[in-house]
Amino acid sequence: ALPIFQGNAGVSYTYETLNVCQARNNVLHVELNRPDKRNAMNRSFWSEMVECFNKIANDSDCRAIVLSGAGKIFTSGIDLTDLGSDVLQQQGEDLARIAWNLRKKILEYQETFNVLEKCPKPVIAAIHGACIGAGVDLITACDIRYCTQDAWIQVKEVDIGLAADVGTLQRLPRVIGNQSLVNELAFTARKMMSDEAKSCGLMSRVFEDKETMLEGAFEVASEIASKSPIAVQGTKLNLVYSRDHSVSDSLNYMATWNMSMLQTEDTMKSAMAALQKKTPRDVMYSKL
Repeated sequence: ALPIFQGNAGVSYTYETLNVCQARNNVLHVELNRPDKRNAMNRSFWSEMVECFNKIANDSDCRAIVLSGAGKIFTSGIDLTDLGSDVLQQQGEDLARIAWNLRKKILEYQETFNVLEKCPKPVIAAIHGACIGAGVDLITACDIRYCTQDAWIQVKEVDIGLAADVGTLQRLPRVIGNQSLVNELAFTARKMMSDEAKSCGLMSRVFEDKETMLEGAFEVASEIASKSPIAVQGTKLNLVYSRDHSVSDSLNYMATWNMSMLQTEDTMKSAMAALQKKTPRDVMYSKL
């Protein structure tokens, strides 16, 4: 039987490759759930991630997400069995049509991690053990990254004869801001251990073990979820927009955004709470 979780808003989360549950008030825990296969990303995973995070984006009871992996490691990356059948064995004789369909498939795979970025609720990646290949594409699309001391990442794609094509080469340079290091990791497929991952800015915190990491991630997610969803989700959308646009364009977008969002009741509620020496946790913000 598949694990079933139904949110307070009546949203049902039932998947083969993901386990979804409520970790704290307004916080969902999404777990990669193929521990016997080292959480390898199979055909079902690529579509279920899109369905799951599109639902979460519209689930008014969810305000933050923690994403982790079940079992001994975070993920071993793409399931090579499905890679062979879906990508490397395209049917047909016309090269243009083969290429057209292959591009379509790659774009579908890219959307699996784009949804993390498009989801307006902050996503915290909690990484333990190995995070290989497509796992790096996944975590670079998350908003916050924590890991355990035994965690390591590996941009593995060159070792299986291809260039990473679902986000690492585009997002990793922007995440760590060191093109030389990104190039080294991508060209050599060497492992990066947790201490180096933190020192270069890929991870913001390193925990002793998985249990304490998850507890820390849930605590931060709960803190985020306690604040105005108008403020938090507007902040995420503008951070993502600013990354891809000039300062001038981003400031203009921000002004247009806030000309309506500043009219929220949340601003007055938050100001009154501050005057009364209360915290956002003491304020009852409406669902969004």
